[in-house]
Amino acid sequence: MKFYKIATLCLSSVLMVSAAPQSTTTTVTTKTTKSKSTTAAKGKSEATKNATPDQIAAAKSSGQVWVNTSTKVYHDSSSEFYGATKAGKFMAEKDAIAAGYHKSKSGN
Repeated sequence: MKFYKIATLCLSSVLMVSAAPQSTTTTVTTKTTKSKSTTAAKGKSEATKNATPDQIAAAKSSGQVWVNTSTKVYHDSSSEFYGATKAGKFMAEKDAIAAGYHKSKSGN
């Protein structure tokens, strides 16, 4: 009889603990990014999506090429892709070559 009471007491304790509301903690992690400063004074620019007509005109007048940052190919001002690829930036041709970019196979 004593064993039965102890077993019942233990079982009821276990049931009460499992039926008690559980507290949950949720942690939210946010990723912060540092903004890049514009380096146009050094002849380089940040990667952008499709250049604006004003940016294209300024780059053409200064003799810059358009580099496609995802394919590592650069295009000169006579190319249909000049300022028009999804991800790219303007830079001097010698800087593009030094950074590992190569001229497009179509030659422009």
